[in-house]
Amino acid sequence: MLLESILIAWQSLVANKMRALLTMLGIIIGVGAVIAMVSIGLGMREQITSSISSLGSNMLTVSPGARSSSGVKLSAGQGNSLKLSDVTALKREVPGIKSITGSVSKSFQLIFGNQNWTSNVTGTTAAYQDIRQIKLQEGRFIEAADDETQAKVCVIGKTVVDNLFSDGDSLGKTIRIDAKPFKVIGVLESKGSTGGMDQDDTVIIPLSTAMQRVMGITNLNSILIEVENKDVINSVQDSVAQILRARHHLRASDDNDFTVNNFVELLNTINSTLSTITAFLGSIAGISLVVGGIGIMNIMLVSVTERTREIGIRKALGATYSNILLQFLIESIVISFTGGIIGIVLGSAISVAVSLYLSWNSMISVTAIIVAVVFSVAIGIFFGIYPARKAALLDPIDALRYE
Repeated sequence: MLLESILIAWQSLVANKMRALLTMLGIIIGVGAVIAMVSIGLGMREQITSSISSLGSNMLTVSPGARSSSGVKLSAGQGNSLKLSDVTALKREVPGIKSITGSVSKSFQLIFGNQNWTSNVTGTTAAYQDIRQIKLQEGRFIEAADDETQAKVCVIGKTVVDNLFSDGDSLGKTIRIDAKPFKVIGVLESKGSTGGMDQDDTVIIPLSTAMQRVMGITNLNSILIEVENKDVINSVQDSVAQILRARHHLRASDDNDFTVNNFVELLNTINSTLSTITAFLGSIAGISLVVGGIGIMNIMLVSVTERTREIGIRKALGATYSNILLQFLIESIVISFTGGIIGIVLGSAISVAVSLYLSWNSMISVTAIIVAVVFSVAIGIFFGIYPARKAALLDPIDALRYE
């Protein structure tokens, strides 16, 4: 009886293709919207997580600023409160630090032959490579000896290579940074863009060279710290703040003249926020599933009215209450299930198209697909019970007299 009921339900859909399609439309849109929203949300979270992770794992960044200066509060990154001596002190006094370095950065014009390009120049030490998880395509990274001797050497990103060297051959060549000659000793492996910022558009030079020979400054723009593991990152953060306050002679009532950012904490906050947004968008899209269910109930009530005489004949031939109930209930489930499958295909296609347009990996959730299928079948059952029961309760004599 179950197989026969399914076949009858399918024949009914095929016989009224347009009506069946319009009935399924609410389910198709609802399931498609849920799959698309959840997949896009997961893809966005994965992209942001990957981008932040590429900046370094278990990392703290210390930026100058945030303390009032002449009544004006400086934003993070401004001010000149951080010194090289702070890096030395933190490395010596804070347990749990795996690696630490200072850095300075500024935009400069780069020149090679008749080509020129403006890029961000970062001055730092050899530890920067491990902290930021930097990989080289060719050549080598800055070494301690380069920093000690204030060597005029540089490591450049792929975007710089593409804009200065027509043949792509840059290793060993000399470029000019702020009219000063620098030898290219390495080329960075491409990382792509993060939040609209090209990570390959960069030049890295020794910290001492940047501070004394190029920028003429004595303060740092930031201090980068890699901790030994995630378990100690909060204690290291607190210790860093305490030692810097003591070194900068801040009183208990004074605000910090620096900001310590915890990347792990930032990542967890972003993941939590994006998960909430994804769930919210999925819930909003799920409302259309309820609307689709109401459409199914409506069309099934119409179907019961149209097939009243058929129901009477079936009952006269011996069909029981459960036979008629099962037949119409299965028709409702077939409509919602078919609409759910089409919706899954549509939602997956939309999420893939969006991910291709935004250049990130599509994250189609298997859980969301399973939930969407189960929910669409549940809607078919819930909204199909009333019409099916109405059909099953028809009096056979009255049904045969109909029309």
